Amino acid sequence: MHYSQLIHSTFKFSVIGGLCLCLFTTVTHAEENVPERIYDYDLKRWLTPEELGHIEIYFTEEEAAKVMFPESETIRKETLPLTAEQKSVVEQAIGWKFPETSFDVYIGETKGDIDGYAIVQNTIGKHRPITYMVAVDTEGEVINFEVLVYREGRGNEIAKKRFNYQYHGKTAQDPVRINRDIINITGATMSVRSASAGVKRVLVLVNEFYLKPRGLGTNTIATGHAEKGFFESILGL
Repeated sequence: MHYSQLIHSTFKFSVIGGLCLCLFTTVTHAEENVPERIYDYDLKRWLTPEELGHIEIYFTEEEAAKVMFPESETIRKETLPLTAEQKSVVEQAIGWKFPETSFDVYIGETKGDIDGYAIVQNTIGKHRPITYMVAVDTEGEVINFEVLVYREGRGNEIAKKRFNYQYHGKTAQDPVRINRDIINITGATMSVRSASAGVKRVLVLVNEFYLKPRGLGTNTIATGHAEKGFFESILGL
């Protein structure tokens, strides 16, 4: 092949390759820039960009841990890993399956004694995950509940004490369910259901993996029973 022909062929393939790359990049960016659309069946309309982008930040994990254990001398963080068998035990107790295989746990201590355990939870509200922390004392009772991040356009009342005080004193022996021992919030049923499910999961986790190994806790747990659509709402399916 003549040298000039070789140069011409190389240039042609380079141009074609460049065009293909540009087309691929353009399509990729176009797909990435497609706005997310979520239909709200209660409102009977698509959520606005403002509603989809809504976020309220109340605490970082470290700040929330200090609120959980205001009198503790030290607060340490550890990870609670779950084997498949342990995960199954918790799922049977709470009545729904979850994807997590580990949880972040903050432990308050004073003079070598444990004051309590606080576990971070992320469960789906109506459309978005709610991040919150639940603290349980060494008697197995909820002593505090704080929302860290709320990502829904409605239902942020669960972050207010006039609502979440209901969780205080709950144990693994309580149902922790709407219309059983938790009063609902009109217009925020999914958020209340989600938070209640997370509180129950924390109670079971603390009971099974922190209290019972120390000879504390209970073998009697109010077993959860899934409502219609409950798994889907919690997992965001």
